Amino acid sequence: MALEVGDPAPAFAAKNEKGKIVKLSDFKGKKVILYFYPKDDTPTCTTQACNLRDNYKLLLKRGYKVLGVSVDDEKAHQKFIKKYNLPFSLLADTEHAMVEAFGVWGEKTTFGHTYMGILRTTFVVDENGIIEEIIQKVESKKHTDQILGNINQ
Repeated sequence: MALEVGDPAPAFAAKNEKGKIVKLSDFKGKKVILYFYPKDDTPTCTTQACNLRDNYKLLLKRGYKVLGVSVDDEKAHQKFIKKYNLPFSLLADTEHAMVEAFGVWGEKTTFGHTYMGILRTTFVVDENGIIEEIIQKVESKKHTDQILGNINQ
């Protein structure tokens, strides 16, 4: 069953790039942008991460915490963060628990090749852990505008 706006966000516990366990409950009382992306250091994923990086102060000012999620491991996340000076944590969902819980693991087709992978999706979760917005058609170059434009300010 797919998640919808107004649903509680699935509880999660995943390691960040430093190996520290991060849980949804850590953000109680805070708004969270949880963006799922296919792979560290690939062109579209890099564009998306850098758009969020470049607008990070604005997102913080609006009260948002930012967390990226992929199935890459902590070491890959460390390299990605260092290479692009990303100011937010990336969660390593190597066991696929989060991508399954959020319903973003699915069939994809690239250049006629079909495979399973992360369906690029962003969830905006409010202070009470309720999904406020789901962005499925992510525009990597304008992702912050998409997030802030879709939220009732």
